[in-house]
Amino acid sequence: MMNGPLMPKATAVWLVENTALSFEQIAAFCRMHPLEVKAIADGDSAQGIKGLDPVLTGQLSRQDIDRAQADPSVRLKIADPKVKVPESKRRGPRYTPVSKRQDRPNAILWLLRNHGELKDAQIMRLVGTTKTTIESIRSRNHWNAQNLQPMDPVTLGLCSQIELDIEVERAARSSPKREEGAPGAATLLPVQETTAPDAMEAFRTEPARREEEEELDADAVFAKLKAMKRETPEDDEEA
Repeated sequence: MMNGPLMPKATAVWLVENTALSFEQIAAFCRMHPLEVKAIADGDSAQGIKGLDPVLTGQLSRQDIDRAQADPSVRLKIADPKVKVPESKRRGPRYTPVSKRQDRPNAILWLLRNHGELKDAQIMRLVGTTKTTIESIRSRNHWNAQNLQPMDPVTLGLCSQIELDIEVERAARSSPKREEGAPGAATLLPVQETTAPDAMEAFRTEPARREEEEELDADAVFAKLKAMKRETPEDDEEA
């Protein structure tokens, strides 16, 4: 499928005003309906729009226009660009300015301590490092391991908070979910349960119940001590 020109309506205005091309030819090139082109020619549409010369923008050549004017069956096509701009594809780790490269080990240490769920590839994307460096910091074999201090990569300017949040969210989605009953699977109770009337009543009566139990225990201790005192003289007399 042929791509349309830049600013198709402005291009159609210019072609209507400066060429003898048919409405069908202009409509096919600008990817418009012939009736739209006719409305432009009649002044019912595109009023106030300044025409855009497709020859100056390199989308058409004068020879193409002349050939199409001579033969109404010819359909215009977008000219191939003279300069092809290669697509920018970033491969490998993120580029880090020289002034910030010394901060990368501190940022890696912070990520390993605070977001252990992140994979090495994610850390590489965030701070622009290598897997070898990550492993050396994780195993404390880095040449400067004794002097490293965990520092937030966002604060250091190595990545944005949005980028960090995205990677953390991805890691959370890919991490296996813990089964119920497994160690560490216990979580906080839902707010509906903790604020239920029964739960609130139990919370209010719990301190009083504990005080009663402590009083009961204290009475039992004193009673036992009194009993021991009563038994002691008798034991001494026998001795």
